[in-house]
Amino acid sequence: MSYDNWGPQDMSAPAKRQLPAVAVQRGMVLEDVQSGWVGEVTRVEKSGGMHVVALEDRRGKTKSFQLGFGFLLEGQAIRLMPPAARPPAAGAQAGRTASGSVRVEGQRAQVAKASRIWVEGKHDAELVEKVWGDDLRVEGIVVEPLHGVDDLRAAIAAFSPGPGRRLGILVDHLVPGSKESRIAADAMSLPGAAGNVLIVGHPYVDVWQAIRPRVLGIEQWPEVPRGMDWKTGILKAFGWPSSTAEDVGLGWQKLLGAVRSYADLEASLLGRVEEVIDFLTVP
Repeated sequence: MSYDNWGPQDMSAPAKRQLPAVAVQRGMVLEDVQSGWVGEVTRVEKSGGMHVVALEDRRGKTKSFQLGFGFLLEGQAIRLMPPAARPPAAGAQAGRTASGSVRVEGQRAQVAKASRIWVEGKHDAELVEKVWGDDLRVEGIVVEPLHGVDDLRAAIAAFSPGPGRRLGILVDHLVPGSKESRIAADAMSLPGAAGNVLIVGHPYVDVWQAIRPRVLGIEQWPEVPRGMDWKTGILKAFGWPSSTAEDVGLGWQKLLGAVRSYADLEASLLGRVEEVIDFLTVP
């Protein structure tokens, strides 16, 4: 990253005012100039009257910083601002959420229920939040990333599902004969899982593929050579940086930014998410 924009001249008030003001967003990869810490934005919160951003580095460690001056975004010095108010999703009808549901005006988000939606990873959670977030807040349902399903049976057992404490789980590449299908079948054999746990999935290797290709201006998703990490292969095919975790995070944010409503996603994902929401909200 270049530090050319930083120096004694930037420490003066006039210089600071010239820095571009950028609203913080989850998934944004930033560098704190003073400490050299580089990480992806995982959350923004208000603490002690100030906005604080949490940056997670490639090793999964997190540090928090106060918003303001002293950050680099793609090598450029910026003034990091609080999150911008979210505009209505393009393509969504007036009075409708990004999922196509009737928008509930003036109703506060409900206190989180014991029931949960589990998804395989952070990108899955961000996609679900972008399209169904308004609906889930009304229902009081929280989405949590699992970071893989290899230990799904143990995770469900620790959750202790039951009436009023249900789990809806969305799994990548859940097709007959796959490792994921065997893991799901084993997890559902747990006592208490039947009727209180629903495991569904989509056929894609990664949730990225649930974005319709036309939304990205392509006819179909690129083929990734066998043996190559799938996300790395996709980024290479697009001609985007692909060598670091930060590159993957930035690439995903470009893809996620193209999604405006449910109409930008494949039906095979839409149906499964709606099925999970119904399972958790219908008595």
